[in-house]
Amino acid sequence: MTALPAGQIPGIYHRRVGDTLVTVISDGYLDGSLDVLLNVAPELLRELLTESFRPTVGRRTSVNTFVVRAPGRAPVVIDAGSGNYLAATAGIQQANLAAAGIDAAAVGSVLLTHMHPDHSGGLAAPDTGALLFPNAELVAHEKELPYWSDDAEMGKASERVKKVFFQQARDQTAPYRGRLRTFRDGEVLPGITAIPCPGHTPGHTSFLIHSGAESLLIWGDTVHVPEVQIPRPEIGISFDADTVEAAATRRRVFDMAASDRLAVAGMHLHFPGVGHIARRGDGYALLPEPWAFTI
Repeated sequence: MTALPAGQIPGIYHRRVGDTLVTVISDGYLDGSLDVLLNVAPELLRELLTESFRPTVGRRTSVNTFVVRAPGRAPVVIDAGSGNYLAATAGIQQANLAAAGIDAAAVGSVLLTHMHPDHSGGLAAPDTGALLFPNAELVAHEKELPYWSDDAEMGKASERVKKVFFQQARDQTAPYRGRLRTFRDGEVLPGITAIPCPGHTPGHTSFLIHSGAESLLIWGDTVHVPEVQIPRPEIGISFDADTVEAAATRRRVFDMAASDRLAVAGMHLHFPGVGHIARRGDGYALLPEPWAFTI
């Protein structure tokens, strides 16, 4: 008897935005507790998850990264995944880049939505500091690295957060210091506009990919548990640096996406993580985009 497969095919998904090709590259997934969700009664949390046919104990979170390829320009990577900082189920961005035929050495820029370990942990080899994107510049919001380099902020954190968040951000970005470029807002590369979305971290940023009349909003960590936080954007998560600001930003991003009928993609939407946002009463709904059979 032929052995049954033990795993899925590589996590790769292509989507056109005008003349630009956006490729979703899975970095794997992370399992965790629902206790990290804030401002939600247990009864409502169970109701939202049950209505969405999701487990009511524990959460499985996709970790998505993106590659943007436009004619005549070097590939751009948005977020570098987890490296080996979090779990064996994540940190597979490099393997999936190779499976997609994308040479990490050909990448011209790595854009960070923010510097949490599941977004910047795959920039460099932690044991040697060798660059995993050896010819790329690193591009991040001007408020992001100063926050993670602040010893006073680090001193307020738990031992795990000091090591896995603050020290990780410092260690992973240090090899790129000679090629680090910061921005405030606006177009950071041709066809890629930065939209600051603070709250999750001070420099948390969404990136609007645009080509011709088409666009795609890659919204970073606007949500972590879509079945919960999209219908009820006031529900926060303990990873937010400022939960009040993060909730306000979440509602603003949802309102923009719904009003402008933007296609959206997220680092923690279920792979391949592309869809649209629609208003539903006082909240919103995510309408996953149908699988594109042609590129």
